Amino acid sequence: MKYVGISHFHGDHTGQLAPFANATLLIGKGDWDGITALPPVQGANAAGFKEWMGANARKVEPLVLDKDVFGDGTVMVIRTPGHTPGHSSLVVRLSSGKNFLLTGDAAHFHENYQSDGVPSFNYDRAQTVASIERIKKIAANLKATVIIQHDLRDIGKLPAFPAAAK
Repeated sequence: MKYVGISHFHGDHTGQLAPFANATLLIGKGDWDGITALPPVQGANAAGFKEWMGANARKVEPLVLDKDVFGDGTVMVIRTPGHTPGHSSLVVRLSSGKNFLLTGDAAHFHENYQSDGVPSFNYDRAQTVASIERIKKIAANLKATVIIQHDLRDIGKLPAFPAAAK
């Protein structure tokens, strides 16, 4: 696997990183800076990134801009800071013509997303509101299905892997 990416540095989004030994980690620069700070910023799961730090560290690409992961528009990491300093979301465009936008924790539930509601455990409220508006515009332009990752109502909207990747 060439890349492994995360939406942000909280433990519930980083617990499965270690097995990706040969992958370059894609992470928002604000989150990477928070993980590598001494001490790490509050809420950052620094222990989950130990393989990407130190003398024999795996490769990290701290993102300051959006990234077209494969150079063909099929997978785009989009910058959506606010929940954390380097929060990212993901746009996936399938060959079937279906498009998906995975929000990470930019919004936690449909109610937050629809009303621009921001939870109290949030890095920057204004950035979060701006990021939600950006997600809404991108989703509308691409006619993408929005997947709010903590909202159980959205789990069934994701196509099954690996068949969906064909």
